[in-house]
Amino acid sequence: MINPDFLVSFLLASFLMAVAPGPSNAFLMAQTFANGRSAGMQSAFGFALGGVVHTLFAVVGLSAVLKASPSAYAAVQYAGAAYLCYLGFMMIKGTLNQPEPTPGDKQTDKPHISTSKKSNVMFQAMMTEVLNPKVALFFIAFIPQFVDPTLSSATFQLAFFGLLYPLFAFPIDCTYIYFGDKIAQFFRRNPNSQLWIDRITGIVFIALAINLLF
Repeated sequence: MINPDFLVSFLLASFLMAVAPGPSNAFLMAQTFANGRSAGMQSAFGFALGGVVHTLFAVVGLSAVLKASPSAYAAVQYAGAAYLCYLGFMMIKGTLNQPEPTPGDKQTDKPHISTSKKSNVMFQAMMTEVLNPKVALFFIAFIPQFVDPTLSSATFQLAFFGLLYPLFAFPIDCTYIYFGDKIAQFFRRNPNSQLWIDRITGIVFIALAINLLF
């Protein structure tokens, strides 16, 4: 059983947290701008899967280890930052190998299509979420506040709220993707814009890595 009052409070708090701009939304919008709506949706699915992983960690107590052990926290933190830096540098590197279209180019009347690999976007988003210790601490600091000790087992309630959050946040992510893609379509009509979108996306990933360390 779940306390109805706690459930309403959880949904309200989750809505505010999902809507508020943050690193996850920045990653989501960057992928949407760089690679289109499909990549944005894959990112949203990846973040949802990352939430499921963190829920499992929280239920079995692994997230608590991160909170109790500064060295474990730092290891995960640096791994996540390194992964984001890798993604950013690879995206920037990919644009350096592409010649920028000129006004006389026959392809200037067609939208530029990014050559970035999209097949692993979901995995990238999931790993970005899993390797973010701040998200792990969110799950063990935020979710337990809505556990009612007078009702069913705490483990069940932790699992319920932990799995409910990514399901609840997913439609909000889709809204970000929809409007982000609309804006990106305007820029893609410019033959030079996609290269710069990819470069800016790479810079965003590197900035997220720096943010993860502080």
